Amino acid sequence: MSGESPQPFDLNSLQEFLTTLQDVKPPFIPEGASAMTLLAEWPPGHPGLPPHRHSGPAFGYVIDGAVRFEIEGEPERVVRTGETFWEPGGDVIHYQDGNAQSDAPTKFVVTMLCEPGQPMLTLVGEEELKKRAHQRAPRPGAA
Repeated sequence: MSGESPQPFDLNSLQEFLTTLQDVKPPFIPEGASAMTLLAEWPPGHPGLPPHRHSGPAFGYVIDGAVRFEIEGEPERVVRTGETFWEPGGDVIHYQDGNAQSDAPTKFVVTMLCEPGQPMLTLVGEEELKKRAHQRAPRPGAA
């Protein structure tokens, strides 16, 4: 078989088995990026990580439960089982990724692209949060 050319693969023949969950065009992918996929399992009511940013884009899928999701410039929303989320990374602050349920755990998977030589995640301090408060979308119930 060494002299045979590989046969083209017909992806259309698998369409009944495949479902597109997310199709986004991130603003950038860092040159030489590495990727990390994490499984987060938050207990009931867990607030998630404090405000932070990623050095590259991040793409997620909620396996079970509901995630309270908020990034800078977008309103807070709840992402439920079977739904996806993404964030551009870079300078954008990720405010919330906590469990939106007070009575059940939440589980999600996230793949993050990391700029070489930079941490995958950097926490944002109170001073910067105050300075950038005008870029945060209005929040439900906020005064």
